Amino acid sequence: MGVPHISNPSEPQPGRWSRRGVLAVLGVVPAAVVTGCGGSADAASPDDSADAKPASSAPEPSIAVTPADGTEKADFTSPVEVTVTDGTLTSVKVTGSDGSALDGAFNEARTKWTSATNPYSGTKYTVTARAKGTDARTTTFTTDSPADTFVGYFTPEADSTSGVGMPVSIDFTHGVADKAAVEKAITVTAEPAVEVVGHWFGDTRLDFRPESYWAAGTTVTLSLRLKDVEGPDGVYGVQSKDVTFHIGREQISTVDLAAKEMTVVRDGAAVATYPVSGGDAEHTTWSGIMVISERFEQTRMESSTVGLGDEYDISDVPHAQRLTTSGTFVHGNYWASTSVFGNENTSHGCVGLHDAKGASDASADGYRFYESSMLGDVVVVENSGERTVDPANGLNGWNLSWAQWKAGSAL
Repeated sequence: MGVPHISNPSEPQPGRWSRRGVLAVLGVVPAAVVTGCGGSADAASPDDSADAKPASSAPEPSIAVTPADGTEKADFTSPVEVTVTDGTLTSVKVTGSDGSALDGAFNEARTKWTSATNPYSGTKYTVTARAKGTDARTTTFTTDSPADTFVGYFTPEADSTSGVGMPVSIDFTHGVADKAAVEKAITVTAEPAVEVVGHWFGDTRLDFRPESYWAAGTTVTLSLRLKDVEGPDGVYGVQSKDVTFHIGREQISTVDLAAKEMTVVRDGAAVATYPVSGGDAEHTTWSGIMVISERFEQTRMESSTVGLGDEYDISDVPHAQRLTTSGTFVHGNYWASTSVFGNENTSHGCVGLHDAKGASDASADGYRFYESSMLGDVVVVENSGERTVDPANGLNGWNLSWAQWKAGSAL
């Protein structure tokens, strides 16, 4: 966007007297009077002085606003500018119909004011500008609306309480080209304070986490300032909001599939040990750090959904808690003999605990573990015979070192 040329008011203007020239001409008359004695014929007469040209008055300051007054579809990707010629600006105020105001700054000469941020799309703005010695000038313009938009769906939910392993995970509705611009528009802060860094998993997912698990009792705030930020080319964000959630007690459960046992540690103390059954030799369970991302009192599990054909279809699996997107759960199991748990790994990759059909037996291990758990709790699987789970497979970025995690930031 071009910037109007500002003439230098100190330069002589064509057809005008300079200040020095005017003073020189005015100085002629007193000189003649001083050298003459009263009534001398050399003194200037009233008729002689009438031939002298009067000095021109200073030009009025002229204020220009970009976008121009009355613009209906103004650009929202450039700042607002106010300039003055033949004067200096004393004040500029830019307010939106949504109640917002644009801050800005003057240049050193106070001949130009530029907004610190761009105006929002789809908003009417009123600009009130004043130059020294003049009345205020008021103009209006309305910004255009983007033709295409994107949003980010975030986890966890606002005002929820999660376990210490819960990252802030954002899935975008469009692939993001300008990752730096989008990541810069999102901040995650914690109280007590801790460094929180973003990591991109592909073009549509951005997760945030600290170096270590959140401290129990932490309050986490997600600030989205995506409105009018260009993610994909020509596609702009629409969100501008703050979301707060909380971290509850610390619970970390370790599954040792060599011992076929799960130990639950809460706030540093072991509170339960359960016999379990993991994946068999042909369907080994992922190893590594996993985070509970979904919870179902009962759910259907069908082998065809995880690429295992028609090997099983169970409509009422009790107390199922998801660990990976690909289909790994820790869940109750009522169809296997009780002798399996703690002795054999017989599943198709899930971690099973003895449970009862109908999910209503409060004494069953599956019930008890489910009731003690929450979204964001950590489950660590060891000695499974399988490689470490992909960090993008679920909310499992804790399997990356801090250096690896930070390397995935676009900033």
